[in-house]
Amino acid sequence: MAEDPKSQTPGKKNIDIELSEQEAQGSYSNLVMITHSSSEFVLDFLSLLPGVPKAKVVKRMILTPDHAKRLAHALQENVHRFEAEHGEIQAKEKVEAPLHYRGPLPEA
Repeated sequence: MAEDPKSQTPGKKNIDIELSEQEAQGSYSNLVMITHSSSEFVLDFLSLLPGVPKAKVVKRMILTPDHAKRLAHALQENVHRFEAEHGEIQAKEKVEAPLHYRGPLPEA
């Protein structure tokens, strides 16, 4: 249902978001490599499957530092909401994978 333009907050405009069929399929990732410079954060989402000696980068996202911080806060807020509804997520110990990463050297 479309929102009535008259009910919008003055000075704010709606943004139409387009989701292509290909992006709607999503990409599976169970590992992320995060690097940063003074001007950007690079998140390489990888799929690492058991018994396969090679991890594949399935998506690379490049963010400005302020957007990276907003993303971190939004993710934390969503984890809290998830846990309030479904119970605490039982995080396993940090996985140490012997990766030969050909991207920027991880700093974060």
